[in-house]
Amino acid sequence: MDKKLLLKSHFHFIGIGGIGMSALAIGLLKRGCSVSGSDLVKNDETKKLEKLGAVIFTSQIRQNIEFVISRFTNKLINFVVSSAIKPENEEFLYCREKNLSIKHRSEILAMLMRTYTTLAVAGSHGKTSTSTFLSTILELCTRNSSSITGGIIPIYNSNCHLENTKFLVAEVDESDGTINKYKSDIGIINNIDFDHCDHFSNLSEVISSFKSFAKNSKKLLLNFDCETSRKNFYSNYKWSNTTVKNVAYAIIPTEINSKYTIGKYYENENFISNLNIPIPGLHNLSNITAAIAASRMIGVDFIEIKKNIKHLKLPKKRFEFKGQIGERSLYDDYAHHPNEIKETIKLGRLFIKQKHNNDSPKSRLRLIAIFQPHRYSRVKQFTEEFAEELSKADVIYVTSIYGAGEGNEDQITSKIITDLIYKKNQNVKYINNYYEVTKNFYELTQKGDLILNMGAGDCHNLWTILNEKNN
Repeated sequence: MDKKLLLKSHFHFIGIGGIGMSALAIGLLKRGCSVSGSDLVKNDETKKLEKLGAVIFTSQIRQNIEFVISRFTNKLINFVVSSAIKPENEEFLYCREKNLSIKHRSEILAMLMRTYTTLAVAGSHGKTSTSTFLSTILELCTRNSSSITGGIIPIYNSNCHLENTKFLVAEVDESDGTINKYKSDIGIINNIDFDHCDHFSNLSEVISSFKSFAKNSKKLLLNFDCETSRKNFYSNYKWSNTTVKNVAYAIIPTEINSKYTIGKYYENENFISNLNIPIPGLHNLSNITAAIAASRMIGVDFIEIKKNIKHLKLPKKRFEFKGQIGERSLYDDYAHHPNEIKETIKLGRLFIKQKHNNDSPKSRLRLIAIFQPHRYSRVKQFTEEFAEELSKADVIYVTSIYGAGEGNEDQITSKIITDLIYKKNQNVKYINNYYEVTKNFYELTQKGDLILNMGAGDCHNLWTILNEKNN
């Protein structure tokens, strides 16, 4: 869509408050379009959009659509939905009845991507972190880059920074199969894992969706350390954190602690430089290596990258330190897949080990995992894997499942996870919700605990609820 047509267009987002939908809405406002949207929940994103000039409805009723049609008579109106919007949604239903122009969010992102040299970040895990690291490097090294991501990027304090630039970093999602809509100059595949059981039946279907993304990428950048990626895709552009052989880019770690990672950086098997990276964790090192590799592929000078690497920060909800309360340290993490939980707990252990080394306490510090499962289909598919990884914490509290709009025909509850954990680690308890966690917080935890609050639902409200109770 060219600029003139964009300015003549109005976009109404059904479910505008989500992190992905709000990013697109911000982007369109910045491109000069008029925007409206509806969401049942008011949040930081809807407040930000109102300040930027969007019309926000806090209901989802047909009258909203009628209002938009009557208000923007001189514009071409597009109604935008994501896969999260159910067919029975009143606004969506009315749009279909009236045969109005309905677009999926992926079509809007694909349209915006076409106007830039686009670096598209895909993969089962680490997309938001990789997008954040890549956005930060390109912003500091080129001052000629925009971003649309599924998380809040610290350098912009936003999930969208869309300007008249040459480059665009776009986080693209495979969860609903729309990844085949995106065309990119550089396509990045972080890793491939079986997930999104509500859409995919098996790993082969997930691989197939990534193959269509790879086909639409002019150049493909692959994680050589991911066995699934390595066996199913071919590219001259690969990165690794375990070997320098047969890869274009590698960072081999020499020291990882709770504050930073030190590694040796290689290109095409040639040692280039030592790097001191202010982010802990091997999984984060992989995401950072991908970001450096993609930057080098578009010609960013390595000396500039090395100079600016000290400014890298994790996006919000990625091992985010929320603060201390009653001498307990609380961290928020978006981990909602067993492999993500595995890495988050490993990182928590690294922090505890460091604290032991520094403080030499007489009593053993504990790692507490509070986990809100996300989607009934995911719990059903990965019950044993969830139990396996969560049992590695010292104490585990599992809350009720955040359904994310899914039906629960099989009557699945979190207790199937806690019962399995109990066989491996008896320090486990099912707790109905986060208000119960808050009410009994000081009985459930003790001084010195490192608390990991994990999930992709509304569990991130815990810190706010705790603070309200304590003030």
